[in-house]
Amino acid sequence: MRRIAHPSKELKFIQRIIVKELSSLLPVHECAYAYRTGRGIKENALIHSKNSYLLKFDLSNFFNSLTPDIFFAECKRNNISFDKDNASIISNCFFYREHRKASLKLSVGAPSSPFISNAIMYSFDKSIEKACNNKGINFTRYADDMTFSTNTKHVLVGFDSIVKDVLFDLFRDAISLNHDKTIFSSKAHNRHITGVTISNDDNISLGRDRKRYISSAIHHFSLDRLNESEINKLKGLLAFSEYIEPAFVARMVKKYGAEVIKKLKK
Repeated sequence: MRRIAHPSKELKFIQRIIVKELSSLLPVHECAYAYRTGRGIKENALIHSKNSYLLKFDLSNFFNSLTPDIFFAECKRNNISFDKDNASIISNCFFYREHRKASLKLSVGAPSSPFISNAIMYSFDKSIEKACNNKGINFTRYADDMTFSTNTKHVLVGFDSIVKDVLFDLFRDAISLNHDKTIFSSKAHNRHITGVTISNDDNISLGRDRKRYISSAIHHFSLDRLNESEINKLKGLLAFSEYIEPAFVARMVKKYGAEVIKKLKK
């Protein structure tokens, strides 16, 4: 279970200042698509949408597996070092203890954690991308979700051993794959990447079930049959639809009227 620790308002302010300084020092790989301006689940899915074969891996308890030692080891690999005082500040600002005797781990609820986690994974992302380029595979990582795709049959078979070797080489047993969430898919089956559906014509989509739900919810909204919680959920789904598949929203406007959709966008 992922534990979320929310820092105080004052600590969050300090974390943002330090991250601003570190962002000019620590690299984040181009394969990383989470927590980056101009990138999101849509852009992540589009990298793979034209490929027929898909392989997805998940990292076990990812954020809570990240420790100061792992962070400073990655810094060292990139020829970046900190004196004892600065290392102590970084450790105690970005990582937390569940209780007094527990070891420090990344604070999931902190505004600094997205950048720190991406920075920690730089060497991993770099190594995996190199392996993928040698085999004609597209690779992206969205936080703890990794996606691999190709148009060459069987090339993804056994690729988990490469990923496991790189993980062990860099992190030993600290970061590992969650094999229960490993998924292989192709055009013969539904393809889903970080909540986005890839249609058989290689376009990204909301998915049939989600579109049916949204259409039904809009209908009930137009009849004033939704409560406040349901309306807020529908508003969120409509905003998500605008981002992923704007053509669907246009169809909803045509079906239910511009005034109904306008009310939901307020």
